[in-house]
Amino acid sequence: MQLAPSITFRGIAPSETLEADILARIRKLETYYQAIMGCRVLVELAEHRHEAGSRYHVRIDLTVPGEEIVVAHDASLHATAQDVGLAKTTKGTDLDPERQHAFVAVREAFDVARRRLQDYGRRQRGAVKIPARSPRGRVVRLFPVDDYGYVEAEDGHEVYFQKHSVLKDAFDRLTVGSQVSFVEEPGDKGPQASTVKLLHPRRVRHARSRVSPATVAGR
Repeated sequence: MQLAPSITFRGIAPSETLEADILARIRKLETYYQAIMGCRVLVELAEHRHEAGSRYHVRIDLTVPGEEIVVAHDASLHATAQDVGLAKTTKGTDLDPERQHAFVAVREAFDVARRRLQDYGRRQRGAVKIPARSPRGRVVRLFPVDDYGYVEAEDGHEVYFQKHSVLKDAFDRLTVGSQVSFVEEPGDKGPQASTVKLLHPRRVRHARSRVSPATVAGR
């Protein structure tokens, strides 16, 4: 890796154990694709509720040749069997029951990053044809107070997204009807957008102008 990894904690006390876990996962990513140029990781406490537990947001920015792979992942979990296993492997460290949720969020985010990196590597090798563009849709529901909304994809199905998943802090500029592109991932409660990009109106018009009259007539 050309640049030293950057790890930031926000709303959560820095943890040597968690930082070591993140560094180990970054090194693991390099075994899947050796030309990673840089990696920035943000772990932040998005919400804390006494009854439901803490919800952590993890953002991973991977710089690779010609592209930026961005993973924005949120997790809110009660203690699970996996958490118990994690606690056993880290016996004698600074891991406490509440911090287990941060470890789970990190693990899930890096699982997504690994899949994205593997897909990128296959595209680079020509094993998979690069898609013409990311899926697009329009915002059909927004809940600004709770920082989430829904996108209706071009085929009609709805995709859930959170504020942290919107690139360039554009969540507050979204309105019902806004045109966006997005990357869809399976979530606990159905399809979830891991990244959402607000499209400039001119780009939307340009994309529509490329549709031939024959195509429109055939619809």
